[in-house]
Amino acid sequence: MLPRIMGIVNVTPDSFSDGGEHFLSEAAINHALRLIDEGADLLDIGGESSRPGAEPVSADEEMKRVIPIIEGIRKWNTEIPISIDTLKYSVAEAALEAGATIINDISGLEYDVRIAHLAAKYKAEMILMHMQGSPRTMQDNPQYRNVVAEVLQNLKDKVRLAKSFGVKKIMADVGIGFGKTAEHNWSLLKNHNRFTELGVPMVLGVSRKSFIGKTLGIENAKERDNATAMIHALLLESGADIIRVHNVGLLHQLKLIAEQL
Repeated sequence: MLPRIMGIVNVTPDSFSDGGEHFLSEAAINHALRLIDEGADLLDIGGESSRPGAEPVSADEEMKRVIPIIEGIRKWNTEIPISIDTLKYSVAEAALEAGATIINDISGLEYDVRIAHLAAKYKAEMILMHMQGSPRTMQDNPQYRNVVAEVLQNLKDKVRLAKSFGVKKIMADVGIGFGKTAEHNWSLLKNHNRFTELGVPMVLGVSRKSFIGKTLGIENAKERDNATAMIHALLLESGADIIRVHNVGLLHQLKLIAEQL
């Protein structure tokens, strides 16, 4: 089965590829609805940048950014799964109350383990990602003895922990670009099939990331969409169940072509 497409909606002034473009509520809502029209199967709403070196924002500020977007989307579409990309318990709870159905925790329960209890309480799905360090420090000097084995074991532990809190629907993400060098990222992608051992659906996010730019010499993040699609085309059989992307339309075209082949 071909992966589902998760469209990215960044409601931040400083995200690495589209910071500020959808910062105002109306623009963000319109962008989200456009992604649905272009073929998004899910949406991922984020109000705090996770780019390398990013400074954290308060829970109140994050809620001011994301809650109106979730509520606005729900006025037009009550069915599409909405993921809230946050580390904070209070933000996740407010988002679930507003209509989100998935918690995307890039810390994988490292920041606040209570989020697992929240997911169980609301019967929400959880995405547990691997990240070495924090967004502010993760790219300072990431090191692994065996990146594939270490990330796999870490995610096994995270899945086990979430289940112990009663979370029923869990997804995992190897965390491309989060505390990894370009070499680490390529190694994880080449071995992504290994992560089917987790026994949970896998989310894969490579869209516009810096390792693509470093490898291909593409400085402008928005100009990495074609390379993003090429990577996903080569990894359609890699065990990814959801692909998280900025350019939904391009990846939807890829899926249409793959269906014909």
